[in-house]
Amino acid sequence: MDFAGIALRAIVTQSARTQVEIPFRWRLATVAKRYVGLSMRMAAEEAGHGRLILFSPVFLGAGAATWFLAASDFSAVSLALCLAVLLTAVALCGYARTKLRATLLALLLFAGGMLSAQIETWRTKTLILDSAVTTTVTGRIERREGDGQGRWRYILDVTGTDAPAIKRPPERISVLVRGATQPFELGDVIEGRARLTPPAGPALPRLNDFAFSAYFDGIGANGFFYGAPKRAAEQPERAGSVHETALEWLYRLRSGIGDRIRTTLPGDTGAFAASLVTDERRAISDETTEALRQSGLAHIIAISGLNMALSAGIFFVGLRVILSLFPGIAHAWPTKKIAAAGALAAVTAYYLISGFAVSAERAFIMMAIMLVAVFFDRPSISLRNVALSALVILAVSPSEVLGPSFQMSFAATLALVAGYDLWKGRPMRENAFAKLPIMKPFFVVGGFFGGVFLTSLIGGFSTALFSIEHFHRLTAYGLPANLAAMPVITFVVMPFGMIAMLLMPFGLDGWAWQVAGFGLDLVIVIAKTVSTWGGNIDVGRLPGWYFPTAVLGFLLLTLLRTRLRHMGTAIVAVSTIAVVLFPSEAIPDITISEDGSLVAIIDGEVMASNREKPPAFIFQQWQRALAIEEHQKPVMLQAASALTAADGKRLRLSPDQQNEARETMRQAVAINPASRFSCLKGAWCTTLLGNGKRLIVIDDAAYLGPACDTADIVVTPVRLHFDRCRSGALLFTGETLRKTGSVELRFTAKGIDVVTSFGPLQRPWIRHRAYDWRSDTFTDAGQSPVSDSGE
Repeated sequence: MDFAGIALRAIVTQSARTQVEIPFRWRLATVAKRYVGLSMRMAAEEAGHGRLILFSPVFLGAGAATWFLAASDFSAVSLALCLAVLLTAVALCGYARTKLRATLLALLLFAGGMLSAQIETWRTKTLILDSAVTTTVTGRIERREGDGQGRWRYILDVTGTDAPAIKRPPERISVLVRGATQPFELGDVIEGRARLTPPAGPALPRLNDFAFSAYFDGIGANGFFYGAPKRAAEQPERAGSVHETALEWLYRLRSGIGDRIRTTLPGDTGAFAASLVTDERRAISDETTEALRQSGLAHIIAISGLNMALSAGIFFVGLRVILSLFPGIAHAWPTKKIAAAGALAAVTAYYLISGFAVSAERAFIMMAIMLVAVFFDRPSISLRNVALSALVILAVSPSEVLGPSFQMSFAATLALVAGYDLWKGRPMRENAFAKLPIMKPFFVVGGFFGGVFLTSLIGGFSTALFSIEHFHRLTAYGLPANLAAMPVITFVVMPFGMIAMLLMPFGLDGWAWQVAGFGLDLVIVIAKTVSTWGGNIDVGRLPGWYFPTAVLGFLLLTLLRTRLRHMGTAIVAVSTIAVVLFPSEAIPDITISEDGSLVAIIDGEVMASNREKPPAFIFQQWQRALAIEEHQKPVMLQAASALTAADGKRLRLSPDQQNEARETMRQAVAINPASRFSCLKGAWCTTLLGNGKRLIVIDDAAYLGPACDTADIVVTPVRLHFDRCRSGALLFTGETLRKTGSVELRFTAKGIDVVTSFGPLQRPWIRHRAYDWRSDTFTDAGQSPVSDSGE
């Protein structure tokens, strides 16, 4: 019976006895008072069951997230003093003051999360390349990964740059090699001409900043070699530490295992199998990768909780069954703990050859804690173990709190373990029908598929919120795809894959990989079949308040045990309804990429760009974030080709040529539809917006004068050292966009509202944008170089 009904019944009864009409505000106050009292009693019950401990990683993660999302660094001295004061307060606070002690502990964890984020940033100290450059790179290969098309991605420890020598060279870079007949070996020193660029920023404001993850991964630049690099004539011996030597040996082992699997199972099957063992995913074709993503099966190719759990479970059950075959051992030794030790050794080996991916690290810590719990006769599947593993990960790598991998993995784990607790606590009823021998196989099979159904359902619902926030889409048919694929993964792929890995040192693994490959072929067929059904729902970018609010509701729902958890359900439901009924964020009218080379106009359900083939990496993010599929290509003018400079010199237009350019731009606007670009290849693109304003994108700075005289908004990827047109038109250049990141423009009654990806460039992972290589100094990054424009 609900609490409101009880309270109202008591009020009505009392009113009937006294025959006195009670004012509505008094009745409302009485109900509210009763609700508060019941809530306090349930909160005390939660504390009595130790549920407050489960919120410790929430406060630690919230502190880390606050530090990372802040506009500037906090004072480390202030954080340390705050931590010391809170520690002292907790020590002096008696155990009897439970509410005060819990509040102080929450604040202590919050401050500890902020300090751990500061320490991780200091410890990382990745030097990020300031701007794109073509140079000769020399470096030692630390890791490599093929993509199945003859291309190899190398992680290089940079030892030198030349022609030009970079003043602030990154220590480690990720570079692509095309056309090499044979891959280079780990430890080789190679050199070649390469194009290097800094890690990409957000494709739009509030989207994922790839420079953030690159900073904490230690990657200072991305790029590619022009042609195949050469092995350096001198191969200096590396005098590394024991840790570095061990890492290099592990990477060699990992690379060798991946090569052997792909040799045994060619094509996507072998690439899929290698990804399950070594986390090398680039060799899987784009078609298969997209099919796995659209069908909701992409989680299989990442070494995560699923893979670790299956590996540990298969090894644990298998070893325990083998030990049970020997009665002397089974009666004299604790076979359960021996099997747990064997499973722990197996998942440790799995983690060591997985390339230390973040998802693998998180899954390993979680499985290790659960297996160690068996040694002490503690429940292995519990919310306390999940909280403990989250605490360990956040203490070691607090930057992971903002990553989708961490969030989705723990969301699914929390939901599944909370669901498991509810399932265990359900009232048990005997079913005489199930005891019949003829019916047992049906109940066993039904129970398995029912478990898969519930697991997929809970996992899908729990990760939907995070999928919307980070990827702006939902997979409608993930449930049937997982129902079809998970039995194959569980009973064919993972068991025979483990057998193959155990037999690999003896060269007897071929037949086991063939069986596992047959299972993977079935999974690929399932993924491609389901992906043809469509069903991907583009949700678009939601208001900034929605995600933290919904996460709070989700945490209350999964971490609490009393009826107080339904507050979480209400929070998620109300916030979702509010977003659907009252969207608070307007779609931008114009979007500009961070380098100024791609510009798009949004007109209803159509996005018109200045490129016939826009870069997929950026444009697809725009389409998902804005929930717009239709792309309108520019109209290419049939006029004479653009002017070019001779002998590589900078093009300069004569006064007559400038007048001609102005006239051509005006005519292009007049003859083509509004809100669609008209382009002169290699020179400029122009359009007339729906509100009558003109927008011009120029590829050559020689057309800047005519563009400024003709348009209201001018965009150019050229890095000019001024940010205003003489005509007063709003100007975005490669230099200003380098400091602001991608930009959104919205037309309002007051003028043009400019939203940039970055404000002050004071955080370590964006500080490189303020560096000037000419003066070898950092410019003033306190203010954005672009401001709103009024009418």
